[in-house]
Amino acid sequence: MPPSGQKRPQFATPLTSIEICAGAGGQAVGLHNAGFDHLALVEWDQHAVSTLRANVGHWPGWTPEKAQALDPMDVKNFLKSDTRKALGLNEGDLDLFAGGVPCPPFSLAGKRLGADDERDLFPAALSIIRKLRPKAVMIENVRGILEPPEVFIKYRIEILDELRQAGYRVPEINESLSPTAQDIQMRKVWRRLDAKDFGVPQLRPRAILVAIRDDLPDVHAEEFRWPLALKADEATVAETLKETMRERCTPYWNKNKYGKPPRPNDRTGEKVFEEWLEAAEKSAAAGRGVAPTLVGGSRKHGGADLGPTRAKRAWQAMGVDAMGVANDPEACDPERDLFRDNGPMLTVEQAAMIQGFPRDWQFQGRKTAKYRQVGNAFPPPVAEAVGRAIAAVLRPEHRDELLSEYHVDSADTAVVEDVPQQLELSVSAVGGAPSARKDNRGNLVGTSR
Repeated sequence: MPPSGQKRPQFATPLTSIEICAGAGGQAVGLHNAGFDHLALVEWDQHAVSTLRANVGHWPGWTPEKAQALDPMDVKNFLKSDTRKALGLNEGDLDLFAGGVPCPPFSLAGKRLGADDERDLFPAALSIIRKLRPKAVMIENVRGILEPPEVFIKYRIEILDELRQAGYRVPEINESLSPTAQDIQMRKVWRRLDAKDFGVPQLRPRAILVAIRDDLPDVHAEEFRWPLALKADEATVAETLKETMRERCTPYWNKNKYGKPPRPNDRTGEKVFEEWLEAAEKSAAAGRGVAPTLVGGSRKHGGADLGPTRAKRAWQAMGVDAMGVANDPEACDPERDLFRDNGPMLTVEQAAMIQGFPRDWQFQGRKTAKYRQVGNAFPPPVAEAVGRAIAAVLRPEHRDELLSEYHVDSADTAVVEDVPQQLELSVSAVGGAPSARKDNRGNLVGTSR
């Protein structure tokens, strides 16, 4: 059962998707849980590709052999590649084109070069969209592309103009209005969603763009409606990690940090667990049971830890030492991983659970490489919520069951209140709105035959 608590939908005619910049599979897991069958997954990082190979072989339309055939590929070669040709898709056949285009060009913690950053893959995504003309488009990015609106508003308008010219239903933006007013006009198709509203115990706002092709039957009657939140209590770190934290402490339940019988005043594994649980539950009772944003996904990052100073303080209040990432349980160094003054460190598996991944998702590579994949991920439950809302447009007869567990936005409602909650470094907005650039380089992966 997915973290959302819902069964995967089954349709008489399957919904198909292609995903670029798939990373370690966060968006792919969510869209799979929403009922989409992936025809191809694309990603350039070798560790992330290995993770996809290890996990998707049992998905509809996949076999272990097909999964093992995933190989890195340059984005410019995708449309002309054997991978794409082997799909046998005619223009307009594909149901959903999805992708999480790279974050650094728009990150609040970066230089915010936007279109002038060579890592910007919006132009590459738009080229694929124009060629394949999928029925729906879903593109995810950091909230920095939306906030503050004046920084990238011109670039966003250019993207929407290109989608409109390609036949997608997006609003006309009145450029005489203020950037904030223009941003509100865009929220019918492009807005921020917060992971904590979808059963993810983490403050992780993301910017999501959704566009539906304008020539679909009944598209005007069955418009896309944004999912706003799960109809469920907010998930907490305490409840999410309670089982796994106990499992990690159990081998040392009656032992000290050296794995030996405790001496007087020695902490035991049982004490470590009780201290962590008390702190985590106390934070939850005070309304602070949701984790700060997991970071550390950058290749330039010196090592794996759970974020900047403010984030580390928030983790400490929940009984977690955020100065590093623990070894997997089978390689546990109890003194380093569990018996720390500020509480145990999290394992990669636990960090992935904070992102909303299922426990059986197997990340590949060494510890830091695994954690970088987690730190870069799009929480699967958020992708599932948006995927279900898209499926409700493409399969309107299933709308009620697809969206029954969500609070859904009503027609023509603009969300004016959008207060940032992400714990991250604050930087000043750069001046001037960059324009879209048509020729950028990037990397993808496809399935080779």
